[in-house]
Amino acid sequence: MRLVYIDIDTLRADHLGCYGYRRDTSPNIDRLAEQGVRFENCFNSDAPCLPSRAGMWMGRHGIHTGVINHGGTDADPMREGRDRGFKRSPRYDHWPMVMSKNGIYTVSVGPFAERHSAWWFYAGFREMYNTGHSGQETADQVFPTALDWLDRGGKKDDWFLHVNCWDPHAHYRTPMEYGNPFENDPPPEWITQEVLDRHWNGYGPHSPQEAAGYGPPDGTWPRMPRQLRTVADFKKWIDGYDTGIHYADMYVGKLMEKLEELGIADDTAILVSSDHGENQGELNVYADHHTADTITSRVPCILKWPGFAPSVTHGLCYQSDVAATVLELWDMQAPGAWDGRSFAGALKRGEHAGRNYLVSSQNCWSCQRMVRWDRYALIRTYDTGLKQFPRAMLFDVEADPHLQHNLAQEQADLANRGLALLERWHDEMMQTSDYNIDPMWNVIREGGPYHTRDNLEMYCKRLRETGRAHHADFLEKQGGKPIDM
Repeated sequence: MRLVYIDIDTLRADHLGCYGYRRDTSPNIDRLAEQGVRFENCFNSDAPCLPSRAGMWMGRHGIHTGVINHGGTDADPMREGRDRGFKRSPRYDHWPMVMSKNGIYTVSVGPFAERHSAWWFYAGFREMYNTGHSGQETADQVFPTALDWLDRGGKKDDWFLHVNCWDPHAHYRTPMEYGNPFENDPPPEWITQEVLDRHWNGYGPHSPQEAAGYGPPDGTWPRMPRQLRTVADFKKWIDGYDTGIHYADMYVGKLMEKLEELGIADDTAILVSSDHGENQGELNVYADHHTADTITSRVPCILKWPGFAPSVTHGLCYQSDVAATVLELWDMQAPGAWDGRSFAGALKRGEHAGRNYLVSSQNCWSCQRMVRWDRYALIRTYDTGLKQFPRAMLFDVEADPHLQHNLAQEQADLANRGLALLERWHDEMMQTSDYNIDPMWNVIREGGPYHTRDNLEMYCKRLRETGRAHHADFLEKQGGKPIDM
């Protein structure tokens, strides 16, 4: 048995054809979806990049691992403490470590560990290939290393190959000679001039006037307009994102061809997923991942497993659940401290499996937690990250997938239901915590999310220079506190 995990950074599910996207961004991934299990409602436990991969690799939520931020104390795992032995307790073994202990030869190709100084990520790997550009790679700089390893070792049995590429991540850097596959395709219809005007007159890092964070892009990246003033600007912008997906998908196809060439395609499982999605206008965030919502926190997840019939499962699940499921399908068990649970039995029976509700957290660009249940998502904001977020937002994500209508006031009973579920989750997490602390409050005490802390003065200056002094005045008064409804 063999497993390839294709880990495409910043890949939102609803920009793939197999998840209903109208543009033909992903013919090779779509073909895999036709052959495998597609998880319709898979979420990370924590967003974005570093906390998300920690959640999947460690099998535990950030409230338990402590990895919830991109800087500061909570960018590193909490220590096991006094009772740590010569080696860490196997209760805390990472996903690749479990495989390695069970005789699987483990290999990783990609720059993630270096980009985030996340050296724990390599725990359990036998071979590690850092492609050397700290997440600025394109697929042509990553996949050849993986293809070379397959040429040398692919015909052996019992291996796990992790391949990590970054093409959909801003800045959109697909080689210009690749062209624009979507030049004649209209952009998503929900972004209208009215929506852009409203966002333009608002504020927040990565809103239309600050499309690169705290200002416009510097012109280095020709696929990214300097600002998003018109629908034509947005079309060029979203074409750049979708082209990055298309470029990564082309290399997914090359890897699938290699498995066929080696004669091992039928005996090799393939998992395709991402660390997080990407807001492209939702909640007035463009080309970044600032929120705990159904856009940033939901990820594509496709598992092609030998002997499994194609299917779609609609249950709510975490990526750590998928990791635990893979282990059980491979006759292994998830460690005792994991929050992820296996749904292997249900998948084998062809049943829909999932949780009644789940919670995803964000503490790098804002401090938020989302509870997702039924058709609803309730987002509770604790620190806005210099954006226009109220304390609570409620969305009917089936009727309003792009999060345009906050129902928290008009459907207060539903909002309270979401808040009660969030409180229930928090109680359960603290009762099972080894550390008896909620690391989110440590992030707030240290000054807030890493990417916005200490930037209030600089950003208010930018707002005043661009005719939005009233927003600067409000931010200076409010700081990171959410807006009371």
